[in-house]
Amino acid sequence: MEGLFRSVPAPAARISGQIASVDRQLQVSLPVPAPYDVGAGGDVPIELSVVMPCLNEAETIGRCIEKANRAFQELGISGEVVIGDNGSTDGSQDIARSYGARVVSVAALGYGNALHGAIVAARGRYLLMGDSDDSYDFSAKSIRPFLEKLREGCDLVMGNRFQGGIMPGAMPLMHKYLGNPVLSTIGRLFFKCPVGDFHCGLRAFSAAAYAQMDLQTTGMEFASEMTIKATLLLLRIAEVPTVLYKDGRSRPPHLRSWRDGWRHLRFMLMFSPRWLFLYPGLVLLFSAVAGTAILIAGPLRVGSVAFDIASLLVAGFLALLGYQFVLFAFFIKVFVVVEGFHSKNTHLNHPLFRVFTLESGIILGFGVALGGGIVLMTAVLGWERAGFGALDPQIVMREVILAVLLMASGAQTMFASFLMSTLTLGRRRLGAR
Repeated sequence: MEGLFRSVPAPAARISGQIASVDRQLQVSLPVPAPYDVGAGGDVPIELSVVMPCLNEAETIGRCIEKANRAFQELGISGEVVIGDNGSTDGSQDIARSYGARVVSVAALGYGNALHGAIVAARGRYLLMGDSDDSYDFSAKSIRPFLEKLREGCDLVMGNRFQGGIMPGAMPLMHKYLGNPVLSTIGRLFFKCPVGDFHCGLRAFSAAAYAQMDLQTTGMEFASEMTIKATLLLLRIAEVPTVLYKDGRSRPPHLRSWRDGWRHLRFMLMFSPRWLFLYPGLVLLFSAVAGTAILIAGPLRVGSVAFDIASLLVAGFLALLGYQFVLFAFFIKVFVVVEGFHSKNTHLNHPLFRVFTLESGIILGFGVALGGGIVLMTAVLGWERAGFGALDPQIVMREVILAVLLMASGAQTMFASFLMSTLTLGRRRLGAR
């Protein structure tokens, strides 16, 4: 079971397939070569593409592009700046073009959408992404460590703002001391991610690694998905110190602390249902079943405390709840596989899915429910022998609670088998073609 719930991302998608999927959502403007950009027919391939998401960043986008273009010159590399514009209404697109950047108009809203649109339109061997609000430095001094790590063979190079420094006013105290540390700790715990700043917006990666990660999310959780999938794919990850500056815009930021923090946490929990459902469910299920088995035999006294029928009823409920948690872990795992977040070949071909089919689930569930029906019938026959009068609750309630527990868990198993089979039907059919 541990193997089934070990998170492994979907296989690498072809670059052409990514571009085709994005083309349905994007309207790409005609590219305008940057001052140090090598055109499509140039002799020297582009080594580094700097990509930035943009939504009404007229105050700062020019400075960001200017720094990146100057960095290309100082580093002596061929580079380009690609802007993924998410529908700016303040003229950010024209400003970006005037500084020599290529602008990709992304109709589908979202941080992930904007970045993905710019990334698939980029032509560099390596890509560096960062916000266009002037909170990150795109100078040669800042870019050089990322480029050096990529040239050494790293697939993903993460910036670490806590190592590089956070300037006064650059990050709210809640983000600095609560949000980022907590989410980074969860990322390391759940996925063994070897990074100290899980959500730094300045990071670099190779085009090949990006295709291999096959990212699916469209919002702020895009950053979480990238870090998690790179880790699970065993890509080579490095960190470099990065300074976070106070952004240069006068309007409020697009980031919404609680909403976007929850989206990151939700994605982590969805991507690793074993922590949210499987582990708690197994602990609850086995402990409740053990308590139920003890109390079925008779009352239990621990010191001056007596556990009897009421405790048995609660234990039975907790056993059902724990079993429901375990089933939910399977449901979520199948869902994320079907939606393309995890590998179909790795998970839907797991031995558990070959053994516990719809038919075997129905047979198992029916057998458990039938056992509960037999126990209930035994209680009814005892009631009949008593002339359908009053019964000793110490005896009959133990029988009835056990019967209800077995029938309910059997019914859950049968219905869960139908749902699991329905979720996997389309993927298995497509995989068989």
